[in-house]
Amino acid sequence: MTHTQCRTASSSRPAKTRHRHHWRRDLVELAALFTAVAVADSIANMIVHGPDGPVLLVASAVALAGTAGFHTWWARKHGHAPPPTPPTDPGAAAAPAAEAAGSTGTAKSAAAVAATGTGDAPERGGTALWRMRTTVKDEPGSLAALCTVLARLEVDILTLQAHPLGAGTVDELLLRAPAEVQIRDLSREVAAAGGRDTWLERADAHDLVDAPARVLGLATRTALDAAELPLALRQLLGRCTIHSLPATTLTGRPSGHTAPVEGVLEGTVMRFGDPSGGGITVERPYLPFTPTEFARARALVELDARLGPRVPRSQDVLTLPEGNAITVRRAGPDDLEAALALHGRCSERTLNLRYHGPVGDADRYLTHLLSPRYGRTLAVQTASGRLVALGHLLWDGDETEVALLVEDAWQRRGIGSELLGRLVGLAAEADCESVYAVTQASNTGMVAAMRGLELPLDYQIEEGTLVVTARLGSPVTPERLRLAPGEGLPYVPGPDRG
Repeated sequence: MTHTQCRTASSSRPAKTRHRHHWRRDLVELAALFTAVAVADSIANMIVHGPDGPVLLVASAVALAGTAGFHTWWARKHGHAPPPTPPTDPGAAAAPAAEAAGSTGTAKSAAAVAATGTGDAPERGGTALWRMRTTVKDEPGSLAALCTVLARLEVDILTLQAHPLGAGTVDELLLRAPAEVQIRDLSREVAAAGGRDTWLERADAHDLVDAPARVLGLATRTALDAAELPLALRQLLGRCTIHSLPATTLTGRPSGHTAPVEGVLEGTVMRFGDPSGGGITVERPYLPFTPTEFARARALVELDARLGPRVPRSQDVLTLPEGNAITVRRAGPDDLEAALALHGRCSERTLNLRYHGPVGDADRYLTHLLSPRYGRTLAVQTASGRLVALGHLLWDGDETEVALLVEDAWQRRGIGSELLGRLVGLAAEADCESVYAVTQASNTGMVAAMRGLELPLDYQIEEGTLVVTARLGSPVTPERLRLAPGEGLPYVPGPDRG
């Protein structure tokens, strides 16, 4: 038996109600009509041939008005409306209604369908959105039983996706529940209805977008910017950790992080081959991935591989306090030669503050830093095209790191603060909860730039290294960080701004 056959609800057609024909009412109406016609004819003849024509004309008008009033009263008292339908048991109608709605991929709560007949949610007080995943048996009535227990709690099923597996069906549901409903109540009722391996977490308005629309939006973002692939995978799969692992170490040795082109699915881990070398690992220890999720993630990775390396061609022209114009733009692998030249012009102390290690190893990091797979890089160049500063936003699993490098001759001009504000703005756009910077306590410029963000900061000393973490809250927006008065540089839109 196929999955569609198992999940489709049986529908029952209500019996037609036969109404008794009121022939006596029709006979009375016809008699009244013929009587009125006969009276009108007689009165007309008397008016034409008799001396009291005006009096008879007024009397006929009164008679016709009385007849019309009588007919209206009769029609209202004996209307044609069918007799009211006797009330039915809402619990009996809830299961078929919810099962039929669920077979299309979108469902309302059974209680609301039975109550209104249209699937509209009943009005009530505060509500909360929940994402739920549970496994039920792949047999008729399994979804109906689940919808019935949710209806008892007055829970609406806003969206539903079914993932058929060999041993059952995994149902993903977006629920709208009364605020007083607790997670333990939902778990207990779902378990009583036959659900197992149930997982629940709070959702928000962004989850109301249906799966096809969300996947298309993520594909568009990935097509425009190669750095979006890790973010797109995270938004597609929910809470998970993305690791982009290089094919070789900094010393040039193979890292062993490879995967077949078609990818590998192993329970809570997915592995994909990175077209730029190495691999991409997606981990979600609390919930196994389904074949449908694996297919969607693989489609995004294949799209990225077909499009090849790409970086958005957008730039902003800024004016320094002394009047010099600089350009801020996205950087990529094509800027490797210019970045190496920047390293050559920087002092040993500047490179040591940035890379926290031997200066001779600094050049080895550039290939990794400029790859869009591991984050986003902003470059600052002069009017002559010389690269004078780099800012990096690096995806570090569930965390995000920011790092800056400004050529010695261009320091203390606000370039570092401008780059840091833009990088944190990009992190806010990517829904990152925080960003951290690894530096030394003696690097007063970096510490001052982090304080200039006006965000809550956490300081931690680890083996002589200072880690400053900025927590991104609701007040953080890219526009505020970019155009903060007194902190940034004058902003002039460039001709290629995207």
